[in-house]
Amino acid sequence: MSWFWLYLPLHLLMATCLCHSIKTPTTSSQQSFKSNLFNFYHSLLLADGKETTVHLLKDIPKRYYFVLEEGRALAPFSVTVTPCDVPIEWSIFVYKSSPGKATPADHDTQEVSKSHKTSSMVSTIFNYKGNSVETYMGMSSHSALYLLEFLSTERDTHITVYFTSDTTAGHLYPELPADPRIDVIGIGHTTVTLAWKHSPSVLQHRESIQYCLLVNEKHNYKSLCAAETAIRSSGMKLPATLALSLSPYLLEPQQVMILSNSELSIINKASSGEVRQVCMGTKNTYTVPNLSPSTQYYFDVFIVNLLTNASAAYTGTFARTLEEPEPKVTELKDGEVIHVVLDGKKQKFYSLQYQARHKKIHFTFQLCRGQIRVHITRNGKTVASESLSGLRYFSLKGKLLDTYLVQLRSTEESNSSVKVQASPHFHKPLFPLLPESLKIKSFSKLRTCRSVTIAWLGTQEESKYCVYRKRIEEDQIWRELQSADRCSGPESRHKAEKVLCKYFYDLNLQRAVTTETIKGLEAGTLYLFDVYLFGPSGIPVRYHSKVVKTRKKC
Repeated sequence: MSWFWLYLPLHLLMATCLCHSIKTPTTSSQQSFKSNLFNFYHSLLLADGKETTVHLLKDIPKRYYFVLEEGRALAPFSVTVTPCDVPIEWSIFVYKSSPGKATPADHDTQEVSKSHKTSSMVSTIFNYKGNSVETYMGMSSHSALYLLEFLSTERDTHITVYFTSDTTAGHLYPELPADPRIDVIGIGHTTVTLAWKHSPSVLQHRESIQYCLLVNEKHNYKSLCAAETAIRSSGMKLPATLALSLSPYLLEPQQVMILSNSELSIINKASSGEVRQVCMGTKNTYTVPNLSPSTQYYFDVFIVNLLTNASAAYTGTFARTLEEPEPKVTELKDGEVIHVVLDGKKQKFYSLQYQARHKKIHFTFQLCRGQIRVHITRNGKTVASESLSGLRYFSLKGKLLDTYLVQLRSTEESNSSVKVQASPHFHKPLFPLLPESLKIKSFSKLRTCRSVTIAWLGTQEESKYCVYRKRIEEDQIWRELQSADRCSGPESRHKAEKVLCKYFYDLNLQRAVTTETIKGLEAGTLYLFDVYLFGPSGIPVRYHSKVVKTRKKC
C-alpha cells in the first residue's frame, strides 16, 4: 500500500478507503491495525442521529465509520451501543490527519506506532466487552475519521448503535434519574409492590413517555431489546418493542393480553415460566398481581419514548414472594353437618378431614349457592373429583382408620357455599329421599287471572312438602333465581308467603307426582313459587324455583 494516501484530504481519503479491498485483522491485533491504517474493507457509514441495527456473525468483526469535519471547534459527539443478547466486544479507533498535533486528553490516546514514519496518529479511544448498554461521549478539535469495530465471540447476535454529532438536538433515549434503582416496597404471597424515581423525561414529555415493566423468573435484562430477544429465543414470536404495542392483533396464541385501568399487560406463556410485560403510563409505582407463592421473580423497568421507540433501563431488582401458609384443616365428625362458605375471589381450597371408624363411608354435599369443585382423597390418593350440582352423595369403601381429605373450591368469582356431612353408611341419612327431578312444572293451559297450577315429583317415602309464593317484578327474575340460597329453609321466608303444607308418597314412582292449584292471585302478575321437601331429619331440600305469570285478561 502506498503511503502517499496519508497526505490526501480527508474527504478524498474516505472515498479511497471504501474502494479498496484489503484483508483486515481482528480487534485483538491492534498493532496490525496500526500498521495497516486504511484497512476499511466492508466498512459502512454510520448514520448520524439515527439508531442503527447491526447483525453480527460469530467471530466475524463488523466495522462502521463516521467523520467529524473541519471547521467545528471542539465538536462533541456520542456513541451508544446496546447489546441485544450475548456480551460483545466493541472499540472506537480514530485517525487524525492533522500532523504534529496531540490528541485531546479525554481520548486516552495511545502512543503512535514508531514504525509509521509519518506525522499521522491512530488511537484506540474506547474499548468495551460485556452486555451492558454503554455510551461513549467524546470531543474532537480536529477533522478526524472514526472507526467502530464490533465482535461477537459467543454466537450470532444483533445490537443497536446510535451515533450523533449534535448533542444539543435533544436526547433520543429517555433520561434516567440520578438514582435508577427499583425499590421493592411490599411483598405478599401473590403480589410484589415496586416503586422507582421519575425520569426527567416524564416531566418534560409526559404525553410521549411511558414506563413498561417486565417480570420473569430467570434473570434481569439490561435493555428492552435484550428482553425481547430472550423471549423470542424461548420459542415465542414477539413483535419488536411489544411493550409499546397497544394493538391486540400483534398477539400470538401463547400470549394473553389484559387491559384494565388503562394498564396493558401481556403475558407470554413458555415452558420455562411466564414473561409479563406491563405498560402503566407515567405511574412510578405498581403492584404486580397473580404471582405464585414462594417464587423468586426478576423485575425490570424501562422508560420508553413512544415517538422514537427508544428506551432506557432502570437497574433491575428481584424479590421472592412469601410462602403460602398451610391451609387450615377442619375435622369432620360422624353425622355432623358443616356449612362452608367459599371466597370466589381468592380461589383457595377449604379442607375438611375425616378419619373413618367404619369401612363404608357416606359423604353428602348440598350445594347452597354458586359453583363448587370437590376433591376427595383417601390416604393421599384421589377417590373422587367433580363439580357439585344440587345434592350429591359419595359412598366410599375402605379400611378402618382411613384418612379422608375433602377439598372444596369455588369455581366462580362470587362467593359459594355448601353443606357437608360425613357418616358411616348405616347412619341415619341427613337428607330425605329425593325424587328423580327437583323441577317444578306449571301448566300454561290451566293458568287463569287468579290462579296457577303447579306440579312436582315425590318419592316412595312419605314426606312433608310446603309451597311458598312471592310476588316479583320483571327486573327481579334473574337476581331471585341466581342469588337464591338452596340450603335455606322456610324459616327465611315471610309467613305471608306460605301457601300450604301437605304429605304424600307413592310406592309406584310412575305415579309419585302431585299437583296444586294456588288461588287468590292478581291478574297479569309474576309470582315466584318454591317447594320444600322435609325428610326424617327435618332438614329441608328446596326444589328449583319456578316463575309463573297469571293471565292478564280472562
